[in-house]
Amino acid sequence: MRRARVVVGHRVPDRPPIRVARGQRVTLGDRDRDWPQFVWTVLAEGHDGWVPAALFDSEHGPATALSDYDTQELAAQADEILTLHYELAQWWWAENARGEQGWIPARALEIFDEASP
Repeated sequence: MRRARVVVGHRVPDRPPIRVARGQRVTLGDRDRDWPQFVWTVLAEGHDGWVPAALFDSEHGPATALSDYDTQELAAQADEILTLHYELAQWWWAENARGEQGWIPARALEIFDEASP
């Protein structure tokens, strides 16, 4: 596993995370201005959030999810060390020392080799 130091603290948004399942029908809205790889996604039951556009079979409007995805973000403080599991759309699925997991932006991290401090 790769590890990283948090160089810029990350706060979790106030909205609850959503989960999209492969094959689930959704409605796609606008792209995010800061993260153009993400599209506003509305689930049938009305929950919504930002999801990587690459996970859908359409660019806008009605779409089907091609993969499972969870929007859970990970709160982190500067200088915290995280274990990185995988990257998607310039975000890492990471885990802190307490075992909590979620997404954190790559630009908030300094990735280092296992041999580094």
